[in-house]
Amino acid sequence: MEHVTCFFPAVLALGYLHGCRQAHLPLARELMHTCYLLYKRSPTGLAPEAVYFNNRRVSTQADFEIKDVGVDMQNFLRPETVESLFVLYQVTRDSRYMQWGWDIFQAFEKVTFVTSGGYSSILDVRGPPGYKDRMESFFMAETLKYLFLLFSDDTPLPLDKWVFNTQAHPLPIQ
Repeated sequence: MEHVTCFFPAVLALGYLHGCRQAHLPLARELMHTCYLLYKRSPTGLAPEAVYFNNRRVSTQADFEIKDVGVDMQNFLRPETVESLFVLYQVTRDSRYMQWGWDIFQAFEKVTFVTSGGYSSILDVRGPPGYKDRMESFFMAETLKYLFLLFSDDTPLPLDKWVFNTQAHPLPIQ
């Protein structure tokens, strides 16, 4: 599963909010938990670009593994998981999503912050991370924006009146 898949809990929760099947919300919650575990179970607290699930059901093996294939073990500071955390918190008001977002934010601060300024993608979430000396534009434009919105005391952009495009720009629902 690629990290970008972690936008899908938000899609399901928004579908639920706007009148789609009731089953969308429990599925969104389960998928969100999986996406959070990609962060929590990583030694750096940051999710890799991709994981491979253990489908053999062998209890002695981890649920998923991070392989040394291409960029799979890297972290590019992606927004999809925190986007879904924001949406699920807005839809459910379940504080666990704020806590998960805080955990992820702290990992970004601890592992990717560069003292000379900015943040850097990392080469291996299994550690030691090693900097790529590159901060993707979506980190500021989306990842940090969704974290800001997640931690806001009020609801500046209620999801029944606003929709976010793929670059996290809010657009009014007419």
